Amino acid sequence: MTGTRVIAGIKRNGVIRELVRNRTLLLMFLPAGVFLFLFNYLPLAGLVIAFKNFDFDKGIFGSDWAKPLLYNFDYLLSSDTAYRAVRNTILLNALFIAVGLVFEVGLALMLNEIRNKYFKRVTQSLTFLPFFISWIVVGVFAYNLMNYESGAINRIVQSLGFQPIDFYSDAPLWPFILTLAVRWKVTGYGTIIYLAALTNIDQSYYEAASIDGASRWQQTRYISIPMLKPTIMILTLLAVGRIMNADFGMFYAMVGDAALLFPTTDVIDTFVYRSLRKSGDIGMASAAGFTQSIVAFVLVLGSNYIARKADKDSAIF
Repeated sequence: MTGTRVIAGIKRNGVIRELVRNRTLLLMFLPAGVFLFLFNYLPLAGLVIAFKNFDFDKGIFGSDWAKPLLYNFDYLLSSDTAYRAVRNTILLNALFIAVGLVFEVGLALMLNEIRNKYFKRVTQSLTFLPFFISWIVVGVFAYNLMNYESGAINRIVQSLGFQPIDFYSDAPLWPFILTLAVRWKVTGYGTIIYLAALTNIDQSYYEAASIDGASRWQQTRYISIPMLKPTIMILTLLAVGRIMNADFGMFYAMVGDAALLFPTTDVIDTFVYRSLRKSGDIGMASAAGFTQSIVAFVLVLGSNYIARKADKDSAIF
């Protein structure tokens, strides 16, 4: 017992010594730690709403438990509309991730090849600018472009002698329309990290390759892209972790309540919003959020396991 107490005392003194030594860093972290606790960990207690028949008068902890306990989850998972929303959320986000990876890495590689610094900065600024435009504004732009009667696209189509296209009634077109809108808006922002990774590559690799007679394409293929692989893997894993979370602002601004487009554009967030607006069922909405988090957690663990098997340096943990 005496030896155990001595070891415990040494460990305790070591911890205290580390706290004193790093007191400045800990004080700097304190505001962020408090913020993280208040807005990320403390609200976890509210997850019990997913298992309750929530009553505003009784509050979160005073409301009765759902009977059966998983009733809110059963309603969410057994509804055909909910199944459609889950399917669309996964497929659309997978499409956004795949296309985004090609566009962002491709743009970063092209910008990295530009030698004129002024032209490079102007190009990067112009591609980054749409990120600051609200989805509401983008939705207005899209409506003025695709409106059946007076949209700019249909005016051009009619001037060429063709019939106008009713974009807001043709659901199969919208995965491509939404993908184009997302790429136009966020490609410049997503390129920043890849461009930063490219600028940190040791230039001696390129100099050695140039001496050996490698072309710019060969340098890109055998130096730039392999060096980007860890960054690509980590960012893709993080994106997979958000695959169950759709951007409500984007979908509602672009699609709104156009029911004819729901077969391909209705996602979990818009489904929950409409359900809350009609029924006010807080328990079901909480169950949807809980399900999103669990599935995202499993996907991140699975994707990270695969990445670690392929390349340990490309995994998050």
